[in-house]
Amino acid sequence: MCLIAFDHRPGSDYPLRLVANRDEFHARPSAPLAAWDEASAIVGGRDLEAGGTWLAVHRRGRVAAVTNVRDPRLNMPPGAPSRGELVREALEHDDLTAWLDRLAGGAARNYAGFNLLVGDGETLWHLHRGLDDIRLRQVPPGLHGLSNASLDTPWPKLIAARQGLEAGLRHGRWPAEALTVLGDAHLFDDDELPETGVGLEQERRLSSCFIVGRDYGTRATTWLTWHGDGRIEIGERRFGPDGVPLGEKVERLSTSQQ
Repeated sequence: MCLIAFDHRPGSDYPLRLVANRDEFHARPSAPLAAWDEASAIVGGRDLEAGGTWLAVHRRGRVAAVTNVRDPRLNMPPGAPSRGELVREALEHDDLTAWLDRLAGGAARNYAGFNLLVGDGETLWHLHRGLDDIRLRQVPPGLHGLSNASLDTPWPKLIAARQGLEAGLRHGRWPAEALTVLGDAHLFDDDELPETGVGLEQERRLSSCFIVGRDYGTRATTWLTWHGDGRIEIGERRFGPDGVPLGEKVERLSTSQQ
């Protein structure tokens, strides 16, 4: 994923509500939201090139998502595994906290820069692998956003996505209002843009919540509702080059924690 906004409310009727955009090259093969053939407990989209995913849920009661970190100084380690593998490992690992501690202790350097979100309906963890450090923390309850920097870094599209989610929840228009904001392709003014080392033209092109392009752009918008009784609804809208809609799908499942 490249933009995520979420409301984390452990112990409530809705422990987690999340909306996210995946930005990727259109030529990279992907499978739409579904239960995986060889691991039917996992439900999510799939990267068919490397075999991982950008966001998925597990029927045991776990959700995970990953974003890249945009920093040209952060070189890819030789032979680095796909960051999409982190999502599957986060969903399937029996000792999640030990696995996260191992990554935070240095194993995260085996990957290119990333942000990993992992939740079990009660606790939500954020693991950031940046240029200078690796940070693992429990996310405090409330509204948050994540793009290609770190948690709640105030890029304009992150602020817009978080505000859209907040407004939708406040007005009883979840997920419609959040989806509208994540579908907004307008570019932000130059004086609002971050400086991530990719040049002003690229900063402009990547500034919108929804990126439209022939070769690269928003490929999927995903939303998730985690109910207090253990039910999870996850939906996905898919897009092709130039933002052409390719379809929509919703999956509903009950977790083993119900």
